[in-house]
Amino acid sequence: MKPLTLKIPKPLLKIKDKTILDHIFDSLPKKIDRVILVVGYLKEKIQKHVGNFYKGRPVDYVVQENLGGTADAINLCRSFFKDGERFMVLYGDDLQFRDELEKCLSYKYSWLCFPVPKPESSGIADIRVDGTISEVVEKPKNPKSNLAAAGAIVLDTEIFDYAPESHPNGERYLSSAINQFLKDHQVFAVIGRERPSLTSSSDLNNSYTT
Repeated sequence: MKPLTLKIPKPLLKIKDKTILDHIFDSLPKKIDRVILVVGYLKEKIQKHVGNFYKGRPVDYVVQENLGGTADAINLCRSFFKDGERFMVLYGDDLQFRDELEKCLSYKYSWLCFPVPKPESSGIADIRVDGTISEVVEKPKNPKSNLAAAGAIVLDTEIFDYAPESHPNGERYLSSAINQFLKDHQVFAVIGRERPSLTSSSDLNNSYTT
């Protein structure tokens, strides 16, 4: 998204005159009663835009000083949750549909998946006959499906018991911890519809509704 992101954090880029972050907030089901934002790059602009109460929900902030990966970002939020408390993980640059998020919340544990044209370039879910996910394989050479695991995941505090492996680039990804979690818990795949492609700054003119 450069050069736009040189001065604007990606969640504040606009699609049809509404920021990505606003699209996310507008897609949240009513059951989501508070939001924790993990911020880092240009965090002051996000905090100014959202404040401590936004679109009917209290907002807390966690600052990720070092880019240690998505698992580290989630682990920074541990102190906000009671033992056993359930929560939904969303990424700040993903666009979601409210009905799909509501369906995710209908399961104790779930992971939103949707079809992609090039599964070899995504994290692909291996889904059992009963609809649960056995594992997610990153960029498989021989993908078993075209269903990519998206950034909408319903978990609880048990996820913090699983230590993610370090990627060769030094980061620790949440998917590594969840793949361990999958061995001990039934995580259901919620099949969503295909997303619009946002691969360049020019694509920000695409329409999108929640």
